[in-house]
Amino acid sequence: MGAGQDGGERRLHPVTPLRRAWAPLAVIVGWAVHDPDQAHRQLSRLTPGMLGLALAVLLLAAAVYGVVSWWYTRYAVTDEELRIRTGLFFRRTAHIRLERIQAVDVTRPLLGRLAGVAKLKLDVIGARKKDELAFLGETEARALRAELLARAAGAAPGAAHEADKAPARQLVRVPWGVLAASLLLLVPTWAKLAASLVVPVLLWLLTHQPWPVLATAVPLVGGAVTSTVQRFVGACDWTLSESPDGLRIDRGLLDRTHETVPPGRVQTVRLVQPLLWRPLGWVRVELDVAGSSNSLLLPVVPRHIAEPVVARVLPGVTPSADTELLRPPRRARWCLPLWWRGQGIAVTDTAVAVRSGLLHRRLALVPHGKVQSVRLTQGPWQRVWQLAALRLDTGANRTVTARLRDAEEAAGLLRAQAVRSRTACRAARQDDRTAQPPESGTAGDGLGQR
Repeated sequence: MGAGQDGGERRLHPVTPLRRAWAPLAVIVGWAVHDPDQAHRQLSRLTPGMLGLALAVLLLAAAVYGVVSWWYTRYAVTDEELRIRTGLFFRRTAHIRLERIQAVDVTRPLLGRLAGVAKLKLDVIGARKKDELAFLGETEARALRAELLARAAGAAPGAAHEADKAPARQLVRVPWGVLAASLLLLVPTWAKLAASLVVPVLLWLLTHQPWPVLATAVPLVGGAVTSTVQRFVGACDWTLSESPDGLRIDRGLLDRTHETVPPGRVQTVRLVQPLLWRPLGWVRVELDVAGSSNSLLLPVVPRHIAEPVVARVLPGVTPSADTELLRPPRRARWCLPLWWRGQGIAVTDTAVAVRSGLLHRRLALVPHGKVQSVRLTQGPWQRVWQLAALRLDTGANRTVTARLRDAEEAAGLLRAQAVRSRTACRAARQDDRTAQPPESGTAGDGLGQR
């Protein structure tokens, strides 16, 4: 990794042209699909010899495009940024500041696994989608990931590389059968299947024509099956492990994805429990991570296993039981009939727990130190019944809302939460200053940002 230390530029893996060569072919195929009649007329004018020559020229042009695109794509890592240069005639240079990198994931598509290459995806503050480098050798991708995270945290790249190679201790592995059963027990899955059965029957009763029925039934059934299968394939063999750089997530049946939950950047943890999961005691663990789009920690797991994992993600925070949550006053039923019973809030020494939903329950856990601002809102109808909503804004640009609270209770929670958040933030800054010696640079500050 010496090239990265002095800013020397590197190229992507030599198999990358095979991936990029598909671009010209995709343009031709897109034109043929968009205007099939015109494409058929043009092809009918060509003799077999001319068609073969055109195909050879097209393949040669695609190969040249792939090689040229690969040759003029380079990247370099300096002490301040990741620099990516692309383009032959129109040069484009992307400068990604290292301190704005929040997470780096390694993805290995099916064909990429056979070729021994991987794709590097970066979560960058302010970017709507992940930047990526595709493709790199698997060893190079892991080493570059460690180097980027080390430089982003202000640590030595060699130390982070050793931490990346350190063995991870497995915490949870989701069985295939449990994952499949959880997807089948989701209400949207059954709603899609019901629609794929009911709508074609209604069309048959109205039209008595087979073609409208088939034209409607096939997309509905295909969509219901495809969405469920895609979720299963993407979450298959889900493994959560603990490593020196945080919690590692490995998942995927065909395309393997390696993600890392950076310590200290998790703002909120949610325990989600769909209706049909409740008798089995299953929950889904979701995250709000500052500057990262990774939002799922565990797709399905028993609650008694999820709670220790939550304690590792948010030290000192334990999910509150239903009996510990304060429900809204009974007059809240005039603002939200029946569903008001699903609301609740509990405040502990370390976090705020907010529950919402009657059928599809969500329990959000927000540590006091992660609350950026706290607000009280009250609509006209809520004002009539002396109710208000308490909104907690976190560093992940998300808001956790405790609805239908008594107005006086909400005002008291607002004042108390402001004090708790200031105290927790002050204590966290003091811990960061005392935990890291001066010569360690900004590594501790980078990992401890909210």
